[in-house]
Amino acid sequence: MDTRDPLPLILRFPALAAIPRVPLGEFPTPVQRAGPGFPPNLWIKRDDLTAPILGGNKIRALEFLLAGVAPGSVVLTGGGEGSTHILTTATYARRLGAITRVIRWKHDMNPSAIAVAERARLLCDRITTTRSSVVGVLRAHAARRPSIRWIPLGGTSPLGMLGHVNAALELASQISRGELPVPEYIVLPVGSGGTAAGLALGFSIAGLRTHVVGARVAPLMVAGRSRVLRLAESARAFLERAAGERIARIEGARVEIVHDAYAGAYGRPLPQAAASAEMLARTTGICVDGTYSAKALHVAVARAAASESSTLFWLTYDGRAVNSRPAHRA
Repeated sequence: MDTRDPLPLILRFPALAAIPRVPLGEFPTPVQRAGPGFPPNLWIKRDDLTAPILGGNKIRALEFLLAGVAPGSVVLTGGGEGSTHILTTATYARRLGAITRVIRWKHDMNPSAIAVAERARLLCDRITTTRSSVVGVLRAHAARRPSIRWIPLGGTSPLGMLGHVNAALELASQISRGELPVPEYIVLPVGSGGTAAGLALGFSIAGLRTHVVGARVAPLMVAGRSRVLRLAESARAFLERAAGERIARIEGARVEIVHDAYAGAYGRPLPQAAASAEMLARTTGICVDGTYSAKALHVAVARAAASESSTLFWLTYDGRAVNSRPAHRA
C-alpha cells in the first residue's frame, strides 16, 4: 500500500485516485538557485532526485505505467542505445520482480550515453538492436503477446503524462509556499515530448502563466512544437475523461521549442553547452549529460541572462547513472 501523502494531482482531481500507481519516487523534488557563476535569476528543479537509487523525470511516468506489474512478468520498451528511459524502466521493473526486454537503435554516443547503455545492458533480459528506430519498435509492439507489458518510448502516453501534470502542480505548490518565484520560463530537454506536454498542461490547470521552453534533442518529427501540443491535448482529453470534469485546452503560445540546441543528431553533444555543464558540476556537484540536460542548461542560461524574470531549468537527468558502479545481473 502507498502510504505517501496524496499527490497534488489527486488533491486536484480526487477521481484519479482510482488509477493504479506503484510508489517509486519521493516527492516533491527540491528547487534551488543555480548558484555561483550563473545568472542570479536561474533556478533548478531537481528531478534528478525523484528517487534515491536512480532518479530522473522518467520515474514520474513509470509510477503509472508499471502499476500492477507482477514478479516474473515481462516488460517491453524501446529507445536509443543510450536511453535513460530504457535504463530507468529496467531498473524499476527489476525491483518489481519483472524482466525487461528492449528494442533499441544506434545513434551518436557520448560518455554519459555510453555509461547509461552499459548499465542498461546489465539489467535487461534481452536487447534487440534495429536499424530503424520507429519501424523496429512498432513491429515489436504489434507482435507482442498480451501478457507482455508495453511501456511506450520515453514513457510518453496519456497515462504516463499524468506524472508530469502532477509535477507541474507540485511546482505550483512550491511557488505558493514561497520556495521560488513564478518562473517566466521553464526550460527542459525535449526528446519524446511527454514531459514538456504534461508540464504545459499542468501549468495551465494551475493557472501559471509560465512558458515551457523545450530544448530540442531529437529529430523534428518527434520533438517539434506541433507534436508537444498534440501530446498535451491527448493528455488533457484523457484527464478530462478520468476526472469527470471539463479541463480547458492549453494556450499554444505558452509552448516554445528551441532548435539550436539539437547539434545535428540525437546523442551528439552541443559544444557550446560544455562550459555551463562544467561550471554546474564544479560549483554544485550536479552532473548533466550531453544527450539531454546539458543542451537544456545552455538554453536556460541564455534565457535567464536575457530576462529580468526568473527562469527554471528542469533537470531531468540523474548523474548517478554515470557516477556509480553498475549493478550486475543476479
